[in-house]
Amino acid sequence: MKQHAVLTRVLITVMTYPHPSTTYTELVCTAGVTENLDWVRIYPLDYRYRPGAQRFRKYQWVEVELRPRPPNKDKRPESREPVLESLRVISPPLAEDYGWRARRRIIDNMPHYTVRKLMELYERDYTSLGIVRPSRVLDLEIRGTDPDWKPEWKALRNQTRLFGPPVKELRKLPYSFHYIFECSDSSESHVLMCEDWELGVLFLKEVERLGSALAAAQSVKRKFLDELCGDDRDTRFFVGTRWPFNQWMVLGVFWPPMWSAGQTDLFL
Repeated sequence: MKQHAVLTRVLITVMTYPHPSTTYTELVCTAGVTENLDWVRIYPLDYRYRPGAQRFRKYQWVEVELRPRPPNKDKRPESREPVLESLRVISPPLAEDYGWRARRRIIDNMPHYTVRKLMELYERDYTSLGIVRPSRVLDLEIRGTDPDWKPEWKALRNQTRLFGPPVKELRKLPYSFHYIFECSDSSESHVLMCEDWELGVLFLKEVERLGSALAAAQSVKRKFLDELCGDDRDTRFFVGTRWPFNQWMVLGVFWPPMWSAGQTDLFL
């Protein structure tokens, strides 16, 4: 029996690159922060198949009825099942104003962890979303992957094309990108795959502009390593797990400009 759904306001902070689904045609891992500064994962969500009025962007407040996911499907406490018909965008995106003031007012007041601590929390109570402030970002490693979806997903999309709603083109990225970074409580570096939708979109745009997948991958690296993780940025990673494993990924990057401690009071 499904639990009662609660109307909840969520600031969207995480959207990953879409992937095919055997049940929902396509899914986007979506997460955000409530007005009480609690993490929620909104799943399942076929974002690209939602009506235009429900197409939110990162750092927009949305209102949606949410209920806990059944424990036999997902034990992670942040996971919520949306009543998709109730989804409503209620604000424009929070601006990248001076110092990212509106965004920092929320994100800076969220708990920050190390990867080691988050892994411990997952073992304790399945905590599966969090913010990591790396002490040093060493690299964004580019790895070649299969350039096409696995056969069962290709067959599923072909079947859906014949019998279901029109299937939108979903290009498979021929590379994966992995942040290599250190945390303050460990001398060993961590390697976490980055699944940020913005990374995927940038890659596809750069392929069109440069005419080369490898050149596009290098351009993505310059953006997501040199710029987003530059010395002038107070970089944080939004991270989450892949159920049912204690395996963490970078789901998004928060990269406001660095400021001195004396400036912080201006924005809180």
